[in-house]
Amino acid sequence: MKCKISRNAAKMIKLELEKEENTDKLLRVYVTHSHGDHAHYGMGVDTPTDKDVVVSTDKDIDVILEKDNDFLDGIRIDYFYVPEEGFAITNPSKGNHGDH
Repeated sequence: MKCKISRNAAKMIKLELEKEENTDKLLRVYVTHSHGDHAHYGMGVDTPTDKDVVVSTDKDIDVILEKDNDFLDGIRIDYFYVPEEGFAITNPSKGNHGDH
């Protein structure tokens, strides 16, 4: 499975992971719901289970993804400052380029 994280997103994720309450935890990205050919995503800080795979990224951030969930393979995590500050998770490999 693959996961890309933009430079801005990596900076914000690392700030969260460095908090004391998140010691020994990793970033988890999950599907909140899917319909048709695309999905909506969420993320949080968690520990992996046997139903997960941990994917290493080029930003030195390991990401927990649910095994065998095709909507998670190829996700991209971005962080935007305008028009509204926040994360955006898409999956270009699935044609999901919108605000999901």
